[in-house]
Amino acid sequence: MIATSPGTAPADHRTWPERLSGPHPLVMGVLNITPDSFSDGGRFLAPESAMAQARRMAAEGADIIDIGAESTRPYGSKPISADEEIQRLRPILADVAALGIPVSIDSMKPVVVAWALDNGAAIANDVWGLQRDRDMAKLIAERRCPVVIMHNRDRADPAIDIMTDVTEFFLHSLEIAATAGISREHIALDPGIGFGKTPEQSMMVLARLKQFSSFGLPLLVGASRKRFIAAVTPSEPDQRLGGSIAAHLIAAEAGARIIRTHDVSQTLQALRVASAIWDKQ
Repeated sequence: MIATSPGTAPADHRTWPERLSGPHPLVMGVLNITPDSFSDGGRFLAPESAMAQARRMAAEGADIIDIGAESTRPYGSKPISADEEIQRLRPILADVAALGIPVSIDSMKPVVVAWALDNGAAIANDVWGLQRDRDMAKLIAERRCPVVIMHNRDRADPAIDIMTDVTEFFLHSLEIAATAGISREHIALDPGIGFGKTPEQSMMVLARLKQFSSFGLPLLVGASRKRFIAAVTPSEPDQRLGGSIAAHLIAAEAGARIIRTHDVSQTLQALRVASAIWDKQ
């Protein structure tokens, strides 16, 4: 359960399946407390700035706040130690959790995820889909917490069939999860837009997202400010709101149940208006 502090919104005690079964996709707000994230590196590294951003996203209606303390961008990110990652998280994690919104921890290190779960996080978001460190699956099974399994590759290969690659990756991750004893009702799948993919492959995954519904699991899509948008309309990351919303509406129409975004209020408005229109069809 997520604790609340005086004056904050009440904690959401619904189960993971209950939250995902609502009429609209959940909106996951991105909070990067890193100096080198592709979109907003350094803006929220200071605890005061990070907390202000977390409060802003909560006020705007975020259903989940996803905190990452190590950049996982495909190009130019610098690995850091688990100790450094925890030191970045320590000043803010409990306070963000006290806002009453479930917090997910975006980390590929089991020791960091364990620490975060002990300090207010409720969801694990693993950009390597349980495949980089096998202790991650064991940890998730022991803690019985929700987990996002994301597709990733060390590098993009334009020659591969990306839909087959993502499908086979998910099958392997789900085998790892089943062997570890992770409940399927705790799993969401993320096809990893922009990770180990060319811009064309990212767009292909979005265009054919419905194919992944065959897994019978909720889908998370995070297309926010990604490089494929600039391949269509040249732009810097903070100039890609329109492209991000377009991609997320397409994902929602294809069945995505979680949308991960840097721009909570605009994305939430777009999703609700689109949903209201779709309801008239």
